[in-house]
This record gives sequence, C-alpha cells and structure tokens, in this order.
Amino acid sequence: MSGNILIIDDEIKLLKLLGMILSQENFNVKEASTARSAMTMLEQYDFDVVLSDVRLPDAFGVDLVKSIKTKYPHLEIILMTAFGNITDAVQAMKNGAYDYLVKGDDNEKIIPLVYKALDKVKDNRTRTVQSCGALKGFGQIIGNSPLILHSKKLAERVALTDAAVLLTGETGTGKEVFANAIHEGSERKKNTFVAINCSAFSKEILESELFGHKQGAFTGAIKDKKGLIEEANGGTLFLDEIGEMPIELQAKLLRVLETREFIKMGETKVSKSDFRLIAATNRHLEEEIKQGNFREDLYFRLNVFEITLPSLRERKEDLKMLAKNFVDLFSNKLHLPSIQVLPEYYKALEKNDWKGNIRELRNAVERSLILMNDNILDAESLPHYSEKAVPESDSLSMRSLEKIHIQKVLQYTKGNKAEAARLLEIGIATLYRKLDEYGLK
Repeated sequence: MSGNILIIDDEIKLLKLLGMILSQENFNVKEASTARSAMTMLEQYDFDVVLSDVRLPDAFGVDLVKSIKTKYPHLEIILMTAFGNITDAVQAMKNGAYDYLVKGDDNEKIIPLVYKALDKVKDNRTRTVQSCGALKGFGQIIGNSPLILHSKKLAERVALTDAAVLLTGETGTGKEVFANAIHEGSERKKNTFVAINCSAFSKEILESELFGHKQGAFTGAIKDKKGLIEEANGGTLFLDEIGEMPIELQAKLLRVLETREFIKMGETKVSKSDFRLIAATNRHLEEEIKQGNFREDLYFRLNVFEITLPSLRERKEDLKMLAKNFVDLFSNKLHLPSIQVLPEYYKALEKNDWKGNIRELRNAVERSLILMNDNILDAESLPHYSEKAVPESDSLSMRSLEKIHIQKVLQYTKGNKAEAARLLEIGIATLYRKLDEYGLK
C-alpha cells in the first residue's frame, strides 16, 4: 500500500530518521520543521497521514490537530509525544488525532500504525466521495470566487420564491447543478425535479416528452405516456438549451406557462399542472429573437429572474478546489489507492482557457488519473496546454471558427451527421440548423 506522509518535528535528527524509516516502506514522505511550513505543504500536496510532534516552535500540536482535521477531514494524524506529555496526546485524540506514539520508545510501532491509519484514510475518502455524490442543494456548487458566490447568492434568494428562472452562460458552466440547487432550496423540494435537453430531440419527440401522448397519437405510440409537464406537477421542470426548442413548440409552452393547462398529443381533454419552470441556454436569446428563432413573448415570460453563470476562465481561483473534488471522485470510482497530486499539476491546469468549462475540467481530471504513472498526478498527466493567452474574438470571427470546426468534424465522420452531432455535443436538430445557417451540406 502506497501513501503520502508528512512528518512535522523541529528535532532535525529525529525528523530525518523517521523520514528514512518510512521511505524504506516506499511511502512518499515530506518533512517540515514548523507548523507554518507544514500548513503550506498541506496546501500544495495531497497527504494521507501526518506524524506531528506535540510541541512545535510555532504551534501546540493539540491545537494543530483540530486545524488540520477541519480543513482536511480525510487525513489521519498521529501525534508524537515525550513521555511526560501523554495527557496532551490524549487531548489531541479528542480533537481528532488517530493515535499517538511515545518518542524513542515506539519506533517499532510506527510502520504498523501508519498502515492502520492509511486503511482509515481509505474509508474516510470513500465516505467523503459518497457524501459529495449525495450532496444536494447549494452544497453541490463548488467555489469561492466572487463571481460564483454572486451567482449562488442570487440563486439562493430566488429559490425561496416561485418565480421562473433563466440560467445563462457557456456550455459546461453547471446550469443543471444550479437548477437542481434552486429546486432543493425551494418549498417544492419534496416533489419531483425533472429535466430535459431541448436540443436532444426532434420536434415530434420533444412534444411527446413534454406533453405526453395517447395511444395511437402517432406511429410508434403503442401506449399512453405521461409527459414531463405532468410529472413536474408540484415540483420543478428544467428545460435545458431552451434556445434550441422548435418555434412551434414555443407557442404551446407559452400557453402552459400562462394557464397551467396542457393537452396531451392525440387527446382533447385539458389537463392541469402546477410546476416551477427553470430554463437554461448558452445562446443569446435577444439575437435569436431578431433572427426569428425565438418568440419574444416567451422570452419575457421566461426571463423573470436571470442568473448568468461565469465561465471557468473567469474564476480560475476555483480550479484547484474543483480539480481536487474530481480527483477524489474518480480515484474512488476507478478504485485507485492514495493519489499524490503535485503542485505543478494544478499550475498546468491554469494554463488552459477551459472553453468547455467545468465539464471539460472533469473530463481532463478523469483522463489524467487513467494516464498517470505511479499514482502521481503531475503536469505530464495532462495535455500540454499553451501558455499563450487566447485573444478575445468578436461574434463574427466566432461564427467563422464554429463553421470551420463543424466542417472538420463532418470530414472526420465522413458526412455522418448523427455521429458529428454526438462529437459536437449538440442535438441533431441543432446541427441541421447550423448547416443551413452556414450554407453547409
């Protein structure tokens, strides 16, 4: 079993001796002679076990235990104490220390104790990942940058109301996470949260998914189907990429929003549904209105409360926190033992402009865990991101880049539009619209 160990002691001879003993067991060992330097190392590296002296020149080990466990709850801390300080060590255990050793007398106990602590760390990480996966509401939103905190604050306030919400921002910025958090923060949280991506279906299928249908309403409708509008009764309906919704369906949606009434496909009876609507788009709906692709009356009905989510390149101070979360998530998923994350790994992440935002970061971290050597994440585990700043592009040049990119993907798929849409991560209907818009075949 490998592990990342930090030893803290101001007695340099003992520090070096312990470092040698643990290194011979193939542990990755770092050493610090003060609490301040130890805390700096804890920020830079991902440790599993800390061995710390009770008496340090700039801190009391009993208090240090509490500080470390608060910030890094998965860590286990073993206190090293002189014979007369056992009372301190016992108090440290009450503060969260794993165990303690008496200096000089317990050297033969160090290795077995570290292995036991590592087993505990493995359980801690599993519980942490499970609790992260089970996080609901605003606990899902990771980051401390001013921009993300502002968006989160707006979401927390609107969650207490029943107002329609429009989430805007680039692809991959976490719009569905925000939508789910708003639902969980509302009085509707006991009822259903249903979500659908409007770009993923043709007009007929999207209409059926939303409104439901009666048996025989169209070819393939072999039995009655409840639509998502009905499913969301009492809860929240999240319409992702609403800018991709066919204009004919927009009129039907507007009527539902105004009257709370809808008619299933193939039926004449009017049904009712009381739901809260949250919509999201990465498109500029005002431009879509000018081009005739989106209804202005629906836009005003949706845009009661708009929250713009920042891109990842606008909140790079959150990169390390997000990456750490994904490292924990995927190391558990891939059944990987203790992972050592070097500082240069995080520095390499900062060189990318993250056009795909959090979704791209998540994929990059997962890929790096698969490609890493010796359970060490370093810059070589990642693609070589360029340090050149990406120039800001105006809308015209962005359109040109999008056209060229679509052409390249179509060449790669040899004209297979369904495969191209999958690679581009857009709906097939959206691809056909863009082909028509750019004059491509």
